[in-house]
Amino acid sequence: MTLYTAAAGSALLFALLAFLVAGGSTVEFDSVVRDQVHAWTAGGLTETARALSFMGSAFVWGPLLVMAAAGFWLSGDRKAAIGLVFVMGGATLLDNGLKLAFHRVRPEAFFGVLPNTYSFPSGHSLFNLCFYGALAALLAPRAATLGIRTAIWMGAAFLVLGIGLSRIYLGVHYPTDVLAGLLAGTAWLCAVFAIEVIWQPRKHDS
Repeated sequence: MTLYTAAAGSALLFALLAFLVAGGSTVEFDSVVRDQVHAWTAGGLTETARALSFMGSAFVWGPLLVMAAAGFWLSGDRKAAIGLVFVMGGATLLDNGLKLAFHRVRPEAFFGVLPNTYSFPSGHSLFNLCFYGALAALLAPRAATLGIRTAIWMGAAFLVLGIGLSRIYLGVHYPTDVLAGLLAGTAWLCAVFAIEVIWQPRKHDS
């Protein structure tokens, strides 16, 4: 699957999901999943979910973005530094724009206080997929062994999925919000990396 196909496919799936959400077709699904998740709540799981949710906040990925971009810049890879910042800047605009477009009210939280922003899509899912996905895509090719490359991708996947699930567990998002955030983030990230490939200087046969 090419980056173009992944970007287009994710965008189409997001559009379909958004259509279903706007039409109220996902209400029963969201309700059933939320009820099932809430039935499994426990003290240890709740603290883990809170920790993962905090790890997915801008208080964590924001400083990490600055450090990662600075690291790439100082190591001489300015393209990676600028690209990482561009990905997250675009993700911020995308998240804000989609939230304003759909203005979906958040569900009743199971734990804590609800954020004062709209619910669809999940910003935590969108931002962290973009950040950790981009970081993994930039770091994995530099890894010395296949094992390290695999660990980088698995670590990124664990964080993204864990953070998304934590938002459902805490009750601050509907399941479809999280899925929408993952789809929107995938579409944006793949689109950026696909365009970046076009920008790469091409070698001409002599």
